[in-house]
Amino acid sequence: MDAVRRAVGPSRRRVLRSGSGAVLAAAAGGTLAGCGAGADDGVGPDGTVTIEMWHGQADTAKKVLQGLVADFERGHPRIKVSLGGGVLSDVMLQKVTAALAAGSYPDIAYIFGSDLARVARSPQVVDLTETVHGAAVPWKSHWAAAREAVTVNGRVRAAPALLDSLAVVCNRKLFREAGLPLPEAGWTWREFTDRARRLTDQGRGHFGTGWPGTGDEDTVWRLWPMIWDLGGDVVDDGGKGIGFADSGTRALEVVAGLVRDRSVYVDPKPGSEQMYQVFLSGRMGMAVTGPWQLPDIEHAGIDYHVAPLPTFSGRPVTISGPDTWTVFDNGEARSRAARTFLGWLNRPEQDVRWDVEAGSLPLSRRTEALPAWRDKVARTEGLAVFTKALETARVRPVHPAYPEVSQALGQAIVAVLLGRATPEKALRACADDANAALLIPR
Repeated sequence: MDAVRRAVGPSRRRVLRSGSGAVLAAAAGGTLAGCGAGADDGVGPDGTVTIEMWHGQADTAKKVLQGLVADFERGHPRIKVSLGGGVLSDVMLQKVTAALAAGSYPDIAYIFGSDLARVARSPQVVDLTETVHGAAVPWKSHWAAAREAVTVNGRVRAAPALLDSLAVVCNRKLFREAGLPLPEAGWTWREFTDRARRLTDQGRGHFGTGWPGTGDEDTVWRLWPMIWDLGGDVVDDGGKGIGFADSGTRALEVVAGLVRDRSVYVDPKPGSEQMYQVFLSGRMGMAVTGPWQLPDIEHAGIDYHVAPLPTFSGRPVTISGPDTWTVFDNGEARSRAARTFLGWLNRPEQDVRWDVEAGSLPLSRRTEALPAWRDKVARTEGLAVFTKALETARVRPVHPAYPEVSQALGQAIVAVLLGRATPEKALRACADDANAALLIPR
């Protein structure tokens, strides 16, 4: 995890904590029973509306957001944005669900995209469809990944907050020493595993690549592009079972191949910190990661190259994991003020500041075209690869059962990484648990 990602908080791919769904269900039940946000409507004697934003940011990203809020307030003197929450984004879901249950919740909160479907079950979540379709927000020029990640059952239930994608960062020095060509667009997973094997030198403590081994979302989301490329999907067309029974097994065979070759460093701790430290110390040839890692790689003095993800088909495919700004109903005045602020924040002239200074990729093609972003790309090796990947990036479905499906697949990946199960056996166990979760009415 790089300086940018540390600025946002700990890794956004931490463990999908067990029990969060139950907590959220209880929260939704509490709000349905009539809990409200209290008597404070946020409107002062002079008509100024104050909204509370649980931002989940730290360090650099927090300072960038503070600057944006100050600019917004200068242009909107009747709206004040109070930045609070007291927790980083990794534990925001627990705080928000507890707040919903207690009937005292913020106007805006930073919610991971993989959690949005469950949060949106609460009747207190504000529908933002009209807000993002307004003339000021370039919704149609937003990348498909940004739009899809905040859309639930055809309605926009949040505003996109952060955008990323996966690619492969290579250590040029290790490639030269191994006599290997650097990968380019269109390379295959067979080439990936072959190069990982040839980059591995156990005597020197060198690994071809790494993979998070905790079974959390960081472990799982690296496999979805492989599954999609093989024609699979997270959920089948009927919505009652997984859509990767066959493609998941084939994808896990790639993981099993890395294990057989002893070319993969398996990180046993959440957050992938150890895996990245191995790469930053010059002892790993390839890391599948996102743009948030580039500042640390540059700071470590690694001579690096970025290539798109390998494919089975030759078609470009990657994953994006957008996070969201979710609005909660604390009365018409505060909801309207929150919508105004997020509409302003999503405009290209604000988005580009967040992207350049806090580490997101552009939400829209209009932002991508701005000189400030193009200057950033020109100064940052490989950043253009991550941005171009957004053209074909897919996102995980905004489905309330996704956390259980992810957890089941995470356990399967770990079983293969640790040599405890074959891909076929691991996927069968995954299918049993995930299919049972998908059958639960929600």
